Amino acid sequence: MATEILMPALSPTMEEGTLAKWLVKEGQAVKSGMVIAEIETDKATMEFEAVDEGVVGKILIAEGTAGVKVNTPIAVLLDEGEDASAVAAPKAVALVAAAPVAAAVAPVVAAESRGEPRPTAAVSGGARVFASPLARRIAKEKGLDLAAVTGSGPHGRIVRADVEGVQPGAVKPAAAPVAAEAPKAAPAPAAAAAMPTGMAAETVMKMYADRAYEEVALDGMRRTIAARLTEAKQTIPHFYLRRDVKLDALMAFREQLNKQLEGRGVKLSVNDFIIKACAMALQAVPNANAVWAGDRILRLKPSDVAVAVAVEGGLFTPVLRDADKKSLSALSAEMKDLAGRAKTKKLAPHEYQGGSFAISNLGMMGVENFDAVINPPHGSILAVGAGVKKPVVMGDGTIGVATVMSMTLSVDHRVIDGALGAEFLKAVIDALENPMVMLA
Repeated sequence: MATEILMPALSPTMEEGTLAKWLVKEGQAVKSGMVIAEIETDKATMEFEAVDEGVVGKILIAEGTAGVKVNTPIAVLLDEGEDASAVAAPKAVALVAAAPVAAAVAPVVAAESRGEPRPTAAVSGGARVFASPLARRIAKEKGLDLAAVTGSGPHGRIVRADVEGVQPGAVKPAAAPVAAEAPKAAPAPAAAAAMPTGMAAETVMKMYADRAYEEVALDGMRRTIAARLTEAKQTIPHFYLRRDVKLDALMAFREQLNKQLEGRGVKLSVNDFIIKACAMALQAVPNANAVWAGDRILRLKPSDVAVAVAVEGGLFTPVLRDADKKSLSALSAEMKDLAGRAKTKKLAPHEYQGGSFAISNLGMMGVENFDAVINPPHGSILAVGAGVKKPVVMGDGTIGVATVMSMTLSVDHRVIDGALGAEFLKAVIDALENPMVMLA
């Protein structure tokens, strides 16, 4: 019996994607785990692996097609001996780019680095059971209840091998389908209906009808950024804490370290020290290492620090996990790797989702001071400006010159109060003004 291959959900919030490239052809045999396609999300291009084995009977969605909804059939897999002519003609699928909705920008807790078809979930007592299409078909033929079968696939997914050896009497039989009422449509999220979108496109275009302009369509990344920032500014009660930090000791220390590390090809940036200082501060002030989770606060144990990286058309916030436990050189190497792959959209979802705190550094672009928008569900974000030589009052009361950098901490008042935010920012500055402690 033919099995449909469905558009996979490559992250918990993915609703659609672009089928960038097919790596198999019709008539080609595939095995479980074989990479068969490349799929683009709003953030990355990822490989998609076959879960079942068989022969590609028909490709339903051509490569390059955008706006393919999750769970849309994209190809048909035949069992050994089946004829492709027996495959029914696919139903017409409307591929319309989805408008931004609240579900597309919900906070993400975890994600998978590899794609696989999102299985139709069998339901037993309210619990969802994930199984491959072939496993579901075999279970149906045997009258098995998938809820009673233990899956050996990724993340407990039930695969062919799990159901082939099970005898019908060994588990509770599947309940007969109820042919009563049709399923009710799920109500639209209230947040999506309530979120203002600003002036309508037609209204704005009429205002500029007599002026030359170029219309730029929003891609998936830009739509997601627009929705998330709207959500952030409308739902997060931001407040801001500002401090200056003297960088002279750090700059001298960095120069000394880079000379010693030159033979290893390591060159530390000021940003590497900032990442380390923030990671240490999250441990020193653990109550600030927190995120907002709807109706509660989650206080994290590790220091997972996200760092904003500008890419063409938007930005990524790759996360350096357990940053407090890593050396400056290790953080530097990891950050270079993440930033490089971010620019080519080769990051896996788990590499840019999560963390409790973020850093946005525009100092390297000459910006001296700015306020950053919190990336939900983070509790705070640090905006870092440029180091500028300024006259300052020295410890002995005389006027001197120092390299001063402005830092602004944007804080979610639901998670972190003013005094706690100030304590955290002080811990960051103490580490930066006494950089040797970062080697301890």
